[in-house]
Amino acid sequence: MKFYTEEGNQDFVFNNTPIFFIRDPLKFPSLNRSHKRHPQTNAPDADMFWDFHNNNPEGIHQIMYLFSDRGTPASLRHLNAYSGHTYKFTKQNGTFKYVRFHFHSDQGVRNNTAAVAEKLSGTNPDHHKLDLFNAIERGEFPSWTASVQVMDPEDAQSFRWNVFDMTKVWPHSEVPLRPFGKMTLNRNPNNFFTDIEQAAFSPSNMVPGIAPSADPVLQARLFSYPDAARYRLGTNYQQLQSNAPHCPVYTPYQRDGLSSINGNYGPDPNYVRSSFVPLAPVTKNAQAVHNIQHELWSGKVTAFTSEVVDDDFIQPRYFWREVLGKQEEQQENLVGNVAGELVNVKHERVRREAIEIFRKVDEDLAKRIEKKIVELSNA
Repeated sequence: MKFYTEEGNQDFVFNNTPIFFIRDPLKFPSLNRSHKRHPQTNAPDADMFWDFHNNNPEGIHQIMYLFSDRGTPASLRHLNAYSGHTYKFTKQNGTFKYVRFHFHSDQGVRNNTAAVAEKLSGTNPDHHKLDLFNAIERGEFPSWTASVQVMDPEDAQSFRWNVFDMTKVWPHSEVPLRPFGKMTLNRNPNNFFTDIEQAAFSPSNMVPGIAPSADPVLQARLFSYPDAARYRLGTNYQQLQSNAPHCPVYTPYQRDGLSSINGNYGPDPNYVRSSFVPLAPVTKNAQAVHNIQHELWSGKVTAFTSEVVDDDFIQPRYFWREVLGKQEEQQENLVGNVAGELVNVKHERVRREAIEIFRKVDEDLAKRIEKKIVELSNA
């Protein structure tokens, strides 16, 4: 999502899941590779996928979420969006609150089963795109209610889980949602290449009042997204129509390079403190105060330990028992989806290790997956 505000662009790069696979950004490249194609066969490989997650089981919550029907949304209009990351809401006096963003679909959440999703992928692979486009053309504008969970820095220090750990949610019973607005999509792109293909999003595009936290994965994305955009679109990608701010911008120190299309600031000086074109620098409030104690506690951006403990299985267990367990057929669908992938694993050791990870979540879950694998193998 890109918001063209009066103070610059605000980008949100969210997922349709409130958690993620990892909390250590050093694992990001390996996560991506394990989900892609085998370097020899150039085909998707179940052994690669499960071998990575067996040895990085902090992502079991996300795995279970994606292998449930929630991993196959019925349309883009019927899914929620989550920051996953922890951000800051800041004030002019330097104080801040930690926040997590939630965008809940006003159309409700609808999901497909794996069988329906597989059929659609073969018969109409553009279903999601066309469903959204056609709904907007009909004047059925989809909307989302925007909310935040808010936490004081002092409370973060005593919170049960590290507030920067994106493999875990903040329970709504402890940190309730606070609605603050609504987002509505009321116009389709005029040209796909100009408006969509050339668009670039980065969590580092922020407006005053919103700031990054010490979340290690967020800190990595602040750098990696603009870096990828420069590789894909060129060094001046922010001058392109879909990425340029709609408010006045004057940045004469950021110029030159291939494909500069904004006049390159003509003869204006390209160095600071020029006497020919004097500029008044933006100054901060001299009275600003900061939460020094909390910054000393968590201000340094560091990688999480890779150690996985029993505490990491509490939320996945709750998801299995208290969420999916209270929705018709949802546990069975998760079991079928997981078994349907594990049956393709060639190495018995990898399959056995994956089942043991699920056993740490719930014994019944593991047994049902084992039973389903046997059924599929004999089919």
